[in-house]
Amino acid sequence: MASRAYNIPNLLTYGRILAVPLIVLCFFLEGKLAISNTARWVALWIFIIASLTDFLDGYLARIWNQTSNIGRMLDPIADKLLVASILLLVAADQTIAGWSIWAAITILCREILVSGLREYLAALKVSVPVTRIAKWKTTVQLVAIAFLLAGPAGDEVFPYTTMTGIGLLWIAAILTIYTGYDYFRAGIKHIVDNEE
Repeated sequence: MASRAYNIPNLLTYGRILAVPLIVLCFFLEGKLAISNTARWVALWIFIIASLTDFLDGYLARIWNQTSNIGRMLDPIADKLLVASILLLVAADQTIAGWSIWAAITILCREILVSGLREYLAALKVSVPVTRIAKWKTTVQLVAIAFLLAGPAGDEVFPYTTMTGIGLLWIAAILTIYTGYDYFRAGIKHIVDNEE
């Protein structure tokens, strides 16, 4: 059990969780919420590396036959911690503001609702597989967050960096609603059947 907990796929997942406080630290280097352009680029690179581990850990676990219960549990938690913390940070520093906040709220609410549904269904021994469109949603979401992390620093290199991030965030929010509906449609049957 201990060897499985410390296999390479799980170490990548732990690394993704550890990336969260490092990215948060970039936003608070001055002791308050004020991020410099240099700190934005550092946060972006930490995020890119963390995002790559998201694709790599599951792939390696499958090809090396190193899947584990702790990996299955922590992988979605690591993803949600990374996405939620950065969405909160870019909202707090006003990289996204106004109506764009609703895209972030939609994504966060869906993640909480789907996590609750999955937990309930797991207790019923029901598995809800990840669909291809859900994987696309995750990819669009991660790319949107990368653009938003670059934000004003990125705008100096490519003037539409923040706007591209906001546009992609809305696309991710729409995909989030669609995939969330898919999960609930698949799960509600088991909830209703269990009540009868």
